[in-house]
Amino acid sequence: MRAIRRLSLLLLVLLLSGCGYNQIQSKDEGVKAAWSEVLNQYQRRADLVPNLVETVKGYAAHEEAVFTQVTNARAKVGQTTLSVDDLDDAAKMAQFQAAQGELSSALSRLMVVSENYPQLKADGLFQNLQAQLEGTENRVTVARQRFIEATQDFNTYVRQFPQNLTAMIFGYKAKANFTVENEREISRPPSVDFSRPAQTQPQQLPPPQPATAQPAPAEPQPQPAQ
Repeated sequence: MRAIRRLSLLLLVLLLSGCGYNQIQSKDEGVKAAWSEVLNQYQRRADLVPNLVETVKGYAAHEEAVFTQVTNARAKVGQTTLSVDDLDDAAKMAQFQAAQGELSSALSRLMVVSENYPQLKADGLFQNLQAQLEGTENRVTVARQRFIEATQDFNTYVRQFPQNLTAMIFGYKAKANFTVENEREISRPPSVDFSRPAQTQPQQLPPPQPATAQPAPAEPQPQPAQ
């Protein structure tokens, strides 16, 4: 009886191996690891936002609309999460992309504002934060590209025969990925003009003219008695 069970177990292992079960597990873990790195880099970027806003605000306090956009976009990013268990949900992936895209655009606008303030650009703290942001954006790009590649590899594999049967039996579905439209939107520079219009000068009233001396009225001459 034990020999039959061992033989059945061995046959099951060989069957699963031949149908790609182990490869599916490996590729699925690869996608999850790649996604974790994407989240890590996005979080690094979000952590830079408060200090960036406060630093720019010290020099451009009247740019309140830009600060509000950045703050709101960061808050939305914090509320829009996507766990590794939801990677097969295209709708949630689209929401996640939209939130991150809004934060990217808001940060771009903040950097445009900084160009109008030479003293801010020369500030050591701002220069350090700007360098960190640029480095983080590069890391985000790399992490996102690795996730795209890992997801494409997984999706291609589980759609092929006979792996598709194994994936169907064990509940593995194709995973959502970053869309081309979103990639273009994120990389598109914001078409916003933050150049402040020249302040209108108050209308100058003509200086008061000095009052001209009016000749004194002639005194009435006494009339001769009749």
